Amino acid sequence: MKVKHWVFASLIGIMSLSACSENISNKGDNLFSEEKYEEAVKEYDNVLKNNPKYLKGLYNRGRSYEELGEFKKAEKDFLAAYAVDSKNTQVLMSLSNIYQKQKNHTSALLFADYAVQIPGAPAMAFFLKGRALHQIGNTGEAMIEYSTAIKMDKDFGQAYYYRGMLKFATDKKKQGCEDIRAAIKLGHEEAQVAMDKYCK
Repeated sequence: MKVKHWVFASLIGIMSLSACSENISNKGDNLFSEEKYEEAVKEYDNVLKNNPKYLKGLYNRGRSYEELGEFKKAEKDFLAAYAVDSKNTQVLMSLSNIYQKQKNHTSALLFADYAVQIPGAPAMAFFLKGRALHQIGNTGEAMIEYSTAIKMDKDFGQAYYYRGMLKFATDKKKQGCEDIRAAIKLGHEEAQVAMDKYCK
């Protein structure tokens, strides 16, 4: 599963995290945008030498490591960012995602649950919680979280797709096909395969 594609549809890029008001000039942001992740890491290293608790630097270096497939290093940076601001939804969601990538679904659920409790949490937070619940086999609660994400964002193709797949797994074929059709209309890459397999 290409996790980064479904998670970072709304997260990708360099975030101006709300807890960080510092305007440190940093070439790393531009390098990240250009997908030059190794070079971006070096720039963030330079920034963090002088300010090791700089939230944006920690978070963005973590994202760079994640794009490089260095999940343990990304996890370390996200945890350091969490230590700076434990109420930052973006950091919490990234922790949930990085644990999901490492198949640590219990930790993925923990941080997604923290994220949904933050006032104003986005649909992605509920989706991530749904994915973690889905992975550990809690289908009932996973369905609720997927549905919440869709209610918050009617154009959330990934949520329709995974809710549809969950419906197939729980013998709700007709409803599952409805979700898969919605996912196809919204451009989800894997939805057509599911349509061909389950909805003939």
